[in-house]
Formats: sequence, C-alpha cells, structure tokens
Amino acid sequence: MGKQNDDKAVHEMGNVEENSGKQTVTGCLFSAAFFGALGSSFLYGYNLSVVNAPAVYIKAFYNKTWMERYGEHIPAETVTLLWSITVSIFSIGGLIGALSVSFIIKALGRKGTLLLNNGFAVIAALLLSLGEKSRSFEMLIIGRLIMGVDSGIALSALPMYLGEISPRHIRGSIGQFNSILICLGVFAGQVLGLPELLGQESRWNFLFSFLALPAVLQLCVLPFLPESPRYLLMEKRDEAGAEKAFQRFLGKKDVSQELEEVHAEARAQDNLHIVSVLQLLKNPAVRWQLITIIVTMACYQLCGLNAIWYYTNGILREAGFANNLLPYITLSTGAIETLAAITSGLVIERIGRKPLLIFGFSSMAVFFSLLTVFLNFQDSVSWMPYLSYICILAVIASFCSGPGGIPFILTGELFEQSYRPAAFMIAGTVNWLSNFTVGLLFPFIQELLQAFAFLVFVGVCTLGSIYLYVVLPETKNKTFMDISQSFAKINKMPNPSLGQEMELVLSIKPDTNGKAQDVTKTESSF
Repeated sequence: MGKQNDDKAVHEMGNVEENSGKQTVTGCLFSAAFFGALGSSFLYGYNLSVVNAPAVYIKAFYNKTWMERYGEHIPAETVTLLWSITVSIFSIGGLIGALSVSFIIKALGRKGTLLLNNGFAVIAALLLSLGEKSRSFEMLIIGRLIMGVDSGIALSALPMYLGEISPRHIRGSIGQFNSILICLGVFAGQVLGLPELLGQESRWNFLFSFLALPAVLQLCVLPFLPESPRYLLMEKRDEAGAEKAFQRFLGKKDVSQELEEVHAEARAQDNLHIVSVLQLLKNPAVRWQLITIIVTMACYQLCGLNAIWYYTNGILREAGFANNLLPYITLSTGAIETLAAITSGLVIERIGRKPLLIFGFSSMAVFFSLLTVFLNFQDSVSWMPYLSYICILAVIASFCSGPGGIPFILTGELFEQSYRPAAFMIAGTVNWLSNFTVGLLFPFIQELLQAFAFLVFVGVCTLGSIYLYVVLPETKNKTFMDISQSFAKINKMPNPSLGQEMELVLSIKPDTNGKAQDVTKTESSF
C-alpha cells in the first residue's frame, strides 16, 4: 500500500511538472529580467566598449589639464600611465564589488542590492561626465573605479536574482538576459561612439552621461516587481510574501508545488544560515561544484575574447580599410555578439548548458588555430586579412553562443540557497582577477609570440572543453536539489535513497486552503 502511495505521489508530481512546462513567460518575469539586466549587465557591456571611441580626446584632455596645472606638456609615459590606470581600474573596481556582494545581498536581498547598485552607476556617471568641466582627470579615474564596483556587484546579484525567480524549465533562457544585455551594452557603446553621434571632441563626455539612463530606468521599474521568492521563504521566513512573489512571476494562483519544492530544499540542507566563503571552501559536499565554477569562470576570461580586440583594427587596416571606416566595420563585432547571445537564449532549454559550453569553447579553439595560420600568411596573400576577420567574427559568435553567459547561470544552479552568495563571491573574484590578468599579460605575450599568441588561448579553450565534458552534469530543467545530488558521487557524499527522497516529498502536504504545509516540522523551523 505504501509503495502504491509513493508511486501515486511521483505520478502526480510528474503531472504538475508537465503542466508547469507549458507556462509562458509572464509580463512580470520578463520585466524583472529585462529591467534587472538593463541597469546591471547592460552597463557592464557598455563600459567595456565606451572608452574606445573617445580615447584620443581623453588623452588630449589629460594633456590640457596638465598644462593648466604645471605649465608644461604632459610626458608621453605619464599620459600612457594615466590612460592605462583609467582603463584597468575598472577591473579593480569589479573585484571590490565582487568581494562585497555577499555582504550586501545578506543585508538587502537580491532586488535591494540591484536597487542600491544604481546609486553607484549614477555617481560614476556624474564623475565621468563632469570631469572635463572640472578640469580633473582624477574624477574620470575615480568614476571608472566606481563603475567597476557597480559591475562587480551586478554580475553576481543579477544572475542570482534571475536564477531564483525563474521556473526551472526556462531558467536558462531567463538567465541569458544577462549575456544578451552585456552584448547590447557593448553594441550601444560602439554605436554612440560613432563620430556622427557622441564620438567627437565636444561631445565625448555625454558618452558617460548616458550611464545614468539605464540606472534610472531600473530605479523606476524594479521597486514595483517582487523580490526573489526563494530568498523571502528560505532566508526571511516570509511564506506569504514568497507565495505572492511566485504568483506574480508565474502568473497563476496555485503555487503550492513551487513552495513545496523550496521547503524540500530547505529540509535537505543541514542548516539555512548563509555560509561564509571559508565555510564553502572547506565543505566537501560542494567541492567539485566549486572547482567547476572556478574553472568555468577562469576560462570565461582566459579564453582570449578580450585579446581579440587588440588585433581587430590591425587586421582591418591590413585588409585595406581606411581608418575612418574602422568604427563602422567594427560594429559588425557588436552585432554578431548580440545575435549569437539571443540565439543561445532561444535554444538553451532545448540543447542544454553543457553542449553549448563545450561547443563554444571547442569552436573558439578551432577558429583561434585558423586565425594563427591566417595571420602568419597575412603579408603574403592579399585576401588573407579577410579570412582573418571572418575568424575573428567566428570566435566572437562561438563565445557568445555559450561561454559568454552560461558560467553565470551555472554559478546560481550548482549551489543551493545557503551556499549561493559565497559561491558568487568566489566566482566574481576569479572573473575579475582573470580579466585583470589578461589585460596585464597579453601585451607581453603578444610581443613575445607575435601571431602565435592565440595558441595560448587554444590551449585554455581545449582544456576547458575537456574538463566540462568529463565533470559537468547537465542542469537544464532540474531542481537545485537534483543538481546538488548529481555531484554527490564525485564529491564522495552519500546520495539520498529513493525512500529518503519520497520522505522529503511526502512530508509536505497541501492544507485545506491549498497552501504548502510541513507535517514534520513547524513553519518556524525554516
């Protein structure tokens, strides 16, 4: 009789999951994903490209300010140093933001952290846009630092929020809003930097004023959208608030199944207090999840995409394109990025995370290898630079098809609630340190290896693909508990038996009002 009841419960759960798969994206969920990403990852992408167009004018501003202060032209090495600091301090700010995000999230929640983060964007926009009028290059440098802090917080808080508000059957697609808006931000920076728009000596400061617009738009919309229901239920013990949040995000009244899933995850964890980074590092139950995230996030930055930009303009010049045409041709890179990210978001729930990641890194390795060959024959064959540029576009498309966004989705999926903030702090730290490392070392690698420099990235992409093939389980349409249990064997942890799993499921029964009720523990135990 007990066996029949268990089978019936499993069958009913399967029916609920089938029905949930037919849910569409609600206006509330889409708004949270779009406006959350607009004021977060869009700004990160925009800041990656926005400094390229006005570089000459900013250096001229440094020289003019130096003349006014000291009555002499700025030494060439000094202007190079100031410009290098202006560009690279963005990564330092990102590291600071990543290191502080878990503390802010613990105090303010996911949505509250995103809202607070807009304050950094507005302050940075003011400093960067008013620096010229104030005759202060220090304001530009501080503004870039603060904008880095904003991006460091955003790239942790936003994926966490998106992962927790999404039904599991579309969690990957919603999570890809992060990647899509990064690419749109890069493209927007390229477009606004055109000479006909804001890429002029008299207008370059308006490029930085634009930073405030997405932040203000998010401030106008996000307060009216719900907080993460998982955060409300598991960390704030607010079941009524979590139920309302689920109802708005999912567009249905009966959310008992979703509440039960969160309760079951809460019971499966030893405790519900938010663990520290040190506790996470010491916990053998999540050791391979952590290694996987570190490897994936390191490959995200070390795969060579940032280094591509060093070569793009040179290859275009070799192909015979005039300097005044380069900004327009470079727009193709931003367009390819955006198109590939959107395509990835559309297919991720059918193909899965693991195949897209492996395909992306493997394709990058192939096209980097071809690019190395083409660069070595660049001077001997007139049409070879065109093949090099096609390889560059292919590398960019390969990156955005999977590696460009999925590492952030995985960081949220591989860890249960109590581990997630610390996991994002570690992932963010690896991300920004790797970013800084590429920016620091690639010019030396390029000088030493010349056209063979890309073979370093072939090695990184190949090793990353092999690791992901061997270790990473597929996570699409799985609960956070299912994903954690899939690592139990490699972590050498006991996997719950079927009886234990059914005990967790059957320990929650709907009450007469249709709400989730725990029959083994009181609600206060959560």
